[in-house]
Amino acid sequence: MGSAFGNDVKKRQASTHHPAPIDEFFVPIRDLALVLVICLAWSGNFLTSAFALQEIPPLLFTAIRLSMLAIILAAFVKRPARGQWPLLIAVALCVGVLHFGLSFWALHLAGDLSSPAIVMQSYVPMAAVLAWWFLGERFGWRTGFAIALSFAGVLVLGFDPLVLDRPVSLVLMLVSALFLAIGTVLMRRLTGLNVVSQQGWTAIFSVLPLLVLSALLEPGSFAALRDASWIGWGGALYAALVASLLGHGLYYVLVQRHPVARVTPYLLLTPMLAIVLGIVFWGDHPGPKLWIGGAMVLGGVLLIAMRALAKTRPMPNAEEC
Repeated sequence: MGSAFGNDVKKRQASTHHPAPIDEFFVPIRDLALVLVICLAWSGNFLTSAFALQEIPPLLFTAIRLSMLAIILAAFVKRPARGQWPLLIAVALCVGVLHFGLSFWALHLAGDLSSPAIVMQSYVPMAAVLAWWFLGERFGWRTGFAIALSFAGVLVLGFDPLVLDRPVSLVLMLVSALFLAIGTVLMRRLTGLNVVSQQGWTAIFSVLPLLVLSALLEPGSFAALRDASWIGWGGALYAALVASLLGHGLYYVLVQRHPVARVTPYLLLTPMLAIVLGIVFWGDHPGPKLWIGGAMVLGGVLLIAMRALAKTRPMPNAEEC
């Protein structure tokens, strides 16, 4: 028995000092099809939401989306463990109110789809830094380089004329990504709640604060809602049913079969598809700085995922806008 334990230790030490083999990143064709559906659902959310936000103010739009989600999931949520209510409420406020609310506000102010889709991915390096700071999770110089590369990419794309024309949008999306990173770190301490319960409680706790914020910060928002067409309501419905229920439902299936770090590189197709949708349907004209900065951000996220899989560290769950 002692020999078996020694062999097990040696195996773990070997996996610590050597990069993961290429097989570690293999996903079967069946699951790649699920990845494609998820990426299409999440990238399409940028486009449909951008059109909807022309009719419905962003905070009210977020409240409508989460109201729909709360109604659908209310019957399926489970009570959290004793003493976890404050943590669950904190996660809901960070993700539901601050992340979603600010991300839709940023998308509303942006003149394009490309930069918001890319900048939102910066929550991955932010989560890695926060996990190091608050949870004591260590990372090596390669992961540190990947984090720096992602942040430098945001700086580079920030000088693209497309982004410089709307700098507030970039700032809001970065703050939105920060709150998503905080939420994902806090989620690590939640126990006994599946993804349906987490989504459901996030929606339930977020609706009222978002309605209050909309009333305070978006004068005439409820009057605008009365005048909204099928484009505005359809965008909210798409965000709730397709992006959240379908996208996150399939994502939950994937992470039951594979580590999050193995799935993350494939999900980087989401911002790429959002860029294509922006060029084709929104009239985006990304400049060289946006392409270079975007490549740096996504490349950094890819490297973080690869190092996390090699070192068997936890990765933050993927999120859509």
